[in-house]
Amino acid sequence: MGHENLIEAVLRDFLMLFVTIDPIGTLSLFVPLTVNVPPADRSRVALRAVFCGGGVLIGFMLFGQFVLNGLGVHLVAFEVAGGIILFLFGLQMIFGTGVGHTGAPEPGRDIAIFPIGIPSIAGPGAMMAVVVLTDNDRFSVPEQIETAVVLLVVLAITLTILLQANRIHRLIGDTGAVVLVRVMGVILAALAVNEIIESIPEIMKIVGAPA
Repeated sequence: MGHENLIEAVLRDFLMLFVTIDPIGTLSLFVPLTVNVPPADRSRVALRAVFCGGGVLIGFMLFGQFVLNGLGVHLVAFEVAGGIILFLFGLQMIFGTGVGHTGAPEPGRDIAIFPIGIPSIAGPGAMMAVVVLTDNDRFSVPEQIETAVVLLVVLAITLTILLQANRIHRLIGDTGAVVLVRVMGVILAALAVNEIIESIPEIMKIVGAPA
């Protein structure tokens, strides 16, 4: 992979993972859920949430494609479905309807696991993204390692944001958070359309038509 291609791949992976994991949306959920939690315990909630969400995403990255293959599902079909779902998810972020960072914690349950770890950090969009970005048929092992490193960077950024949650939320305010989520929704919709376009040659191969 050339230097320019590497930069392009890292940027693509970072944007896709950052937007689908959505640290700003997680911040907006984290602040009200931990408002009555002592600062020391709040940090532990943030750590558990990121480790839980990150573990789920790494699991999907390692085993998601094997599960699909076992079910007889072409990965290109998953990529197109993922692109469509990510596009719809982006539209939800843009228009502020049905975004996955909702839901109250169940009584007696750890809020770090639900709803912060899952589905806020490890939501359906992020799960699809890690599988699509590590397709064994499209990406080599070094490229998959690069994606894994980018995922860890995004998770580290998410953890940093959650550890500074109240300070950041006071700085950007509710309006700033809404604006950032809308902008990320536009980026996600564009990335999703690009994923669908890039899947067209593989679809043509499967149906036996010239690409």
